[in-house]
Amino acid sequence: MPYTAITYDIKGGHEDEVAEVFANFRRPSGNVVPGADGGQAGRILATAVFIRDSMLVRFIEYEGDLDAVIKFMATQPGVAEVERKLAPYLNRPRDTGTVEGFTKTFNASRLRCITQFAVPRNPEPSASAADQ
Repeated sequence: MPYTAITYDIKGGHEDEVAEVFANFRRPSGNVVPGADGGQAGRILATAVFIRDSMLVRFIEYEGDLDAVIKFMATQPGVAEVERKLAPYLNRPRDTGTVEGFTKTFNASRLRCITQFAVPRNPEPSASAADQ
């Protein structure tokens, strides 16, 4: 599955306050990402957030169309709430109040992916394991 990660430039010394913002994150009601045609364009499989000093990184595992995933995230109330609550702790403001602004900010803060490795999550049982 593909991954992406975005960064936030956080004011140093506020790691605990930022952690509290994410501790109360309201997840979307589902992980299915709708496409422009109303069909499924992708899914958000997992997210994680990491912080050290003034660097916060949000990691996202997804499948499907990344542009559709970004637009889906831009419309989620929990994401908007996190962006609003993070604002006082940012070194530079983020324009995330509209889908267009969120998309531009997301893409500008994306980290370049160097490599991705994964093992199958639901591997088929081996014949010897199934026979036992």
